[in-house]
Amino acid sequence: MTSAIVTAKWTLDDYHRMIEAGILCDRRVELLDGEIVEMTPEGTPHAHLSSTAADYIRELLRDKAAIREAKPVTLPGNSEPEPDIAIVQDLDEEYFDHHPYPENIFWIVEFSSTSLTKDLEIKSKVYARAGIREYWVVNLKRMELVIFRDPIEDDYREKRTLTDGEISPVAFPEILVAVGRFIRR
Repeated sequence: MTSAIVTAKWTLDDYHRMIEAGILCDRRVELLDGEIVEMTPEGTPHAHLSSTAADYIRELLRDKAAIREAKPVTLPGNSEPEPDIAIVQDLDEEYFDHHPYPENIFWIVEFSSTSLTKDLEIKSKVYARAGIREYWVVNLKRMELVIFRDPIEDDYREKRTLTDGEISPVAFPEILVAVGRFIRR
């Protein structure tokens, strides 16, 4: 007879206490569904494209939103991922007391190569369950932009892949975003 392995799940409070105690200070981790998950190091394409994309989004949105790079967002279900880019309400000093919650998030962008499975499968479910209306994954292996929209339970009703053209974010339909600014062709 074999027994199932049961992993210990962590709450947001547990996770925050570990951070405050310095237990996780030398590790790049994030909390996903109560599990502390290692974050893979960024390669040069990831670092460059995510940085230039964040600058581009700032130019497009100007003072309509805050652009947070590699900073936590707090989600229900004991998750606190650190997306490459989170486009959130500009609540200024309120973020001194807490990270953005789902209701503060317009959309999230991840750049992915070695963490592609985690970003396309695990994080998409976490973000859908939290009600994040729009989630973009830049697949650095294929240089394409995968767009997830319209969350329902732990999935998205709409998923499409773009390699060129323009797209308007759900939260900002008046803005046209050039796909080419997120991928290198």
